Amino acid sequence: MHSEKQAPVKYYVGIDVGSASVRAALVDEFGTVVAHADQPIQIWEPQPDHYEQSSADIWAACCSVTKKVVCGVDASWIRGIGFDATCSLVVVDKQFQPLAVNCEGQNYRNVIMWMDHRAVSQVGRINATQHRVLSYVGGVMSVEMQPPKLLWIKENLHESCWDKAGYFFDLPDFLSWKATGVTARSLCTVVCKWTYTSDGGWDDSFWKMIGLEDLVKDEYEKIGNHILSPGEPVGKGLTPEAAKDLGLPEGIAVAASLIDAHAGGLGVIGADVKGYNLPCENQPITSRVAVICGTSSCHMGVSETPIFVPGVWGPYFSAMVPGLWLNEGGQSATGKLIDHVVRGHAAFPELQSKAATSAHSIYTYLNSHLDVIKKSLPVGFLTVDLHVWPDFHGNRSPLTDLTLKGMVVGLTLSRGLDELALIYLATIQAIALGTRHILETMQAAGHHINTLFLCGGLSKNPIFVQMHADITGKPVVLSKEVESVLVGAAILGACASGDFASIQEAMAKMGKIGRVVQPNHEHKRFYDKKYEVFLKLVEHQKEYRSIMNSV
Repeated sequence: MHSEKQAPVKYYVGIDVGSASVRAALVDEFGTVVAHADQPIQIWEPQPDHYEQSSADIWAACCSVTKKVVCGVDASWIRGIGFDATCSLVVVDKQFQPLAVNCEGQNYRNVIMWMDHRAVSQVGRINATQHRVLSYVGGVMSVEMQPPKLLWIKENLHESCWDKAGYFFDLPDFLSWKATGVTARSLCTVVCKWTYTSDGGWDDSFWKMIGLEDLVKDEYEKIGNHILSPGEPVGKGLTPEAAKDLGLPEGIAVAASLIDAHAGGLGVIGADVKGYNLPCENQPITSRVAVICGTSSCHMGVSETPIFVPGVWGPYFSAMVPGLWLNEGGQSATGKLIDHVVRGHAAFPELQSKAATSAHSIYTYLNSHLDVIKKSLPVGFLTVDLHVWPDFHGNRSPLTDLTLKGMVVGLTLSRGLDELALIYLATIQAIALGTRHILETMQAAGHHINTLFLCGGLSKNPIFVQMHADITGKPVVLSKEVESVLVGAAILGACASGDFASIQEAMAKMGKIGRVVQPNHEHKRFYDKKYEVFLKLVEHQKEYRSIMNSV
């Protein structure tokens, strides 16, 4: 026998900028996360529905977490880096210095967050044009997309921001620029959030019609005229300055980026499912939907031909998986809604105290408390008289109505921990019912979906996962690596490095299944009835609003 020298492992860095934190992971060529770090980032809310961040704060956090995950690793084994981020709007001047997106003139606050709803008037006027590009966003543009935000800046901060602006970046593209010095944009961001089409590019008539003809005059330099597919290498890799900031060698491959939800989809949807007895086995990837559930939730389904789904964004060609069309449903507040409901309850201090005493998180404690109070009933049946409509931050899909409000039916005068646990459960069920609403709309339009792939923070909650399985009637696949979004970002870096021939090859090798949660079909009748009530709630809301509007 003789020993052979072990071949060096190939590593990739994935960096994910979420709503409230930046995370980084060192991921090997088999999709295993070998190191992980995170750091919070600041959010400003100067007035209702205005949410702002700082690109300098975000980049500093990216550098901090990256240095932590690569510490002690032979730098020659690190082959590529990939970024994903929320689809927030970053504004810089012609010298790439931050420009204030607020009336206070605070330049460091130069990011309008994805969940910012300041541009309600602007998006209403854009939708009134009924321009043909709107057919690619479900027929109605969301206030969370970039054109209404740009129009808001022009109309409200004309001299202080609009006239001085050199570049408007989607946050994922800002990060790849910061790393490489190249202003190229990702096809993912410009197609999904800016109305670029993969076959026709920018449509001059749209920008002129909505009053942003300025962007056409400079051949779209401010919003991007060099477009790359996700995973393509950007420029010559890390610049010396960025390499020093990140603690990595100069020249490491940097990939064209993805929106965070799309990175999550990339990290899970292509996994090999052989041996798990799933309905999607031996079926095309089009039978799967990736649900990325964190602060908000996104439902990513792909198709071989374009499918136009009312109220669901897309179809976007090659925006996530090259060569396939993407439809993206979404719920604007999911994790944020659960947090809001739990922390706003009168029994929250008691919950905090008991969770701390038991050394559990508040949600682990709530789950165990539900097991105590359910007695002989299935946990989900506890909400037979308690129903929630979850659109506290408007409806993104499939109703595309940002004016819808949250509803709770079945409240009593009780204010204890039992009642907190029940409203927590009813809220989770409402989110899962919203997912069912989105899936049924996609299927009615032509999608054929039989399996859900969940990732993101909420997928760590077993009740959240089981409710999605039971309420949709479909098995839920959880990835081996909980941090699927980071694996997706690392897959981009792996492709940019040239180590994989395609994103599909990297997805199959680096995406791994952890476990499968099957629906309990014995509970189908109960959840069918809950779904009937769910749909009645929004009917009643529209009815009473119509009555009040007649005053």
